[in-house]
Amino acid sequence: MRNRNALSILGAALLAGCSLAPRYHRPALPVPNAYPVSDTQGRAASQAPADVPWREFFNDARLQRLIQLALENNRDLRIAALNVDRVRALYNIQRTALIPSLNATGTGRRQRTPGDLNNSGHSLVTSSYSVGLELPSYEVDFFGRIASLREQVLQQYLATDEARLSARLSLISAVARQYFTLIATAERLELARQTLAAAERSYDLNRQTFEAGVSSELDLRTSEAQRETYRANVAALELARQQAQNALDLLVGSAFPSDLPAPGTLATQKLIEDLPAGLPSELLARRPDIRGAEHSLQAANANIGIARAAFFPSIKLTAFDGSASADLSHLFDSGQGSWNFAPTVTLPIFAAGRNKAQLEVAKVEQRIQVATYERAIQSAFREVADNLATRASIGTQIAAQEARVTAARRRYELSNQRYEGGVDSYLTVLLAQQELFSAQQSLIDARLARLGNLVSLYAALGGGWQDSAQPATIRH
Repeated sequence: MRNRNALSILGAALLAGCSLAPRYHRPALPVPNAYPVSDTQGRAASQAPADVPWREFFNDARLQRLIQLALENNRDLRIAALNVDRVRALYNIQRTALIPSLNATGTGRRQRTPGDLNNSGHSLVTSSYSVGLELPSYEVDFFGRIASLREQVLQQYLATDEARLSARLSLISAVARQYFTLIATAERLELARQTLAAAERSYDLNRQTFEAGVSSELDLRTSEAQRETYRANVAALELARQQAQNALDLLVGSAFPSDLPAPGTLATQKLIEDLPAGLPSELLARRPDIRGAEHSLQAANANIGIARAAFFPSIKLTAFDGSASADLSHLFDSGQGSWNFAPTVTLPIFAAGRNKAQLEVAKVEQRIQVATYERAIQSAFREVADNLATRASIGTQIAAQEARVTAARRRYELSNQRYEGGVDSYLTVLLAQQELFSAQQSLIDARLARLGNLVSLYAALGGGWQDSAQPATIRH
């Protein structure tokens, strides 16, 4: 029976091992327990934003198609996904380090020795052959260095995957905001064109009355200047619309299909407005950027275990079990068994303080990750709080702007009537027209701000990334 001492020792060694990484404790929340607004819970029947897929939140058919195209074609999101694949492969490499590898080996050797180098005085030709199973250099993880490396790479992989989910959420939000910006720019352009048309009619009327000797040249030149001002506005807004379209094209990452539904208007967009904010602690589970920051913290925690293990001995095993013979034809004969077992122990004695410095670096990096994690929570808290505060007042702003537009339109109509009746000068009409244009622009801005606020709040509360994009699960 062949000697199995090497395999017995190896089996006992594999049962050993400990971890020198500090026990992980999640840091306390560095934010208040509630948002600084009175109504953060919403109605009891409301879904939390994390439970509302983006297709339900955005009900504009054209926007839904554009978001789907962006998820399929955006290059930044594609890079994030490829980074996940890369780190997953690195984790799979590190995971196998805990498992011994086994190789089948076969060697043959012939050697000639000159006669003056052996006792016979004649040259000799010797042969040796061997075949068997070889355990290449395998590190026994007594002090958890490899386990800590594996844990570090695992947490880095999970952090990278959370970065992918965070990029997905950001992309969805960016496409929606840019889509609404494009609609708002188109509405501003249409408003400017209508105002320019009205200014041209006023100029034509003033030119006719001036030529008839009824009005002054001052009124004519005033209306002309106003017309050119609105003409410049139209040109600027045409450029702004093209730039907004270009920005949306970049986000989507592909040409727009010809069968896209027609775009809606700002006033017809119906997003879910009842978004319960919940508690700040719930952001830990909702937001992928916060979860990613925690995984990075856990990776730094594991790195301390790696640095601590460097102070302890490293044990590596090499073994072979097979057959050896001087004659190839007798290689597999009975009695030709061969084995060797070669453990190597490396004990650090003097490293000029390198191991101590590496441990200190690992501890500092862990503290940096704690601060990064806390900052991510504080930033998320502020995003939610700011958007909740905006949501509380945006409805009042829109109602006030709508009332302002109604009043400004009536003022413009009355000013025109009084000017045509010879009661007021053209300056009254000019001021009324400017006020109406400003009020209409402000209403567009307020409606865009409302939609942008809802999109930002939805993303800040962790909604939008779950639809077919769950966090990665991995086999340990």
